[in-house]
Amino acid sequence: MKSTCDRSRQLLALAIVVVTARGGDGADSRGGWTRKSPVHSSIISRPGNRIKSPNVVVSSPPLSAALSVRCGSTSPTGRDAAVYDDDASTATREGEGEDEEEDARRRKEREEHEKLTRYRAEQQLLYQLRSTYLTEILASRGVPNLPTLASVSTSDADRPPESVDWDCALSTEDEPRSCLYSFDAEPYTKVVAPRGTDQWISLSALNRLRRSDATKVEPMWHSRYSILRGWFSEDSEYCMLQHVGVKGFLVSSMLLDGANGMVLRSLLVLTALIAFIVLLPIIEYVVGRILVSAPFWSQWTTWGRILRAGFPLKLLLGQMAWRGVASCFAKVENAVRDYIVDLECEILEECVPVTVGTGSEGEGGGEAIEEEDDVVGGEDVERTDREEIDEYDEGIYDDEY
Repeated sequence: MKSTCDRSRQLLALAIVVVTARGGDGADSRGGWTRKSPVHSSIISRPGNRIKSPNVVVSSPPLSAALSVRCGSTSPTGRDAAVYDDDASTATREGEGEDEEEDARRRKEREEHEKLTRYRAEQQLLYQLRSTYLTEILASRGVPNLPTLASVSTSDADRPPESVDWDCALSTEDEPRSCLYSFDAEPYTKVVAPRGTDQWISLSALNRLRRSDATKVEPMWHSRYSILRGWFSEDSEYCMLQHVGVKGFLVSSMLLDGANGMVLRSLLVLTALIAFIVLLPIIEYVVGRILVSAPFWSQWTTWGRILRAGFPLKLLLGQMAWRGVASCFAKVENAVRDYIVDLECEILEECVPVTVGTGSEGEGGGEAIEEEDDVVGGEDVERTDREEIDEYDEGIYDDEY
């Protein structure tokens, strides 16, 4: 019986040593509640004998665990459970604090990186701007072989505008049309647009614009279409002037376009000479009466100085007189030209056919066909009724006879 107790004690001591060796040092990293014993522990092997083990570490939790195993319990209770809960909460708080610090550090690094990237991009743009500015200045001063904005850019004007047919519509109160030049076209006026588009412009406004400033016509459609050459040139198949007849030919081709306006100017000069010749007797009589009048000679001291002046002064006065006459002639020419342009607009409004919408050729043709059918139908009805009356009369006549 005594030997059995000794063996149990030895086995229990060995188990305590093994448990202590496994968990003594590892508990320090968790909570610091284990410590190494500075003295040698004694293990009782037999009565009266002690075995000294210098490497044995005294640890309360493993010993309590061993004792709890011996007593039949595996979970810490009481003070040990409170210690475990405090250690877990402390570890959780420390982990959360470390995560927040890490997020703050990463956020700060990201902001610094964005600031640095933005600064570098701005510096790069300023560097390119300064380089371009210096290159343009050097190229303007004659430094060869430098790329400039004009040499590396491609203008849209290099692409030739396409020739396109036109559509003509009638703007009415029930079906108004927009206008690129005046927003809304006047009622009962014709508007034109490149075929397949709805960019309408009044026909009269378009004609006046091409007569006053032809460089502003094609930019109305962003220079995509050849309007002047395609719609107003006699060599084009889409020319509108082919519908104006002889009257439009005389007004457009002869007076306005003839020799770049020299025909109209020559006609005005010829008209002025004819009027001067016709009025010459009246002019001679009026001038003669002025030359022999007393008020004229009473101003001798004034115009006599001019008459006896040197040639440079007379030349200057002659130039001033010529400029005055030329200015008056230009005003008369512009007034006459505006009148002829208005006449040309009226001819275009009258002769250019409507191709889409109200009053188009298709609708007019259909109405004409319907009217013709009605007329033919009416004639057939009249003829049928007349034949029936004639047949009825003949039957009555035969019966009576």
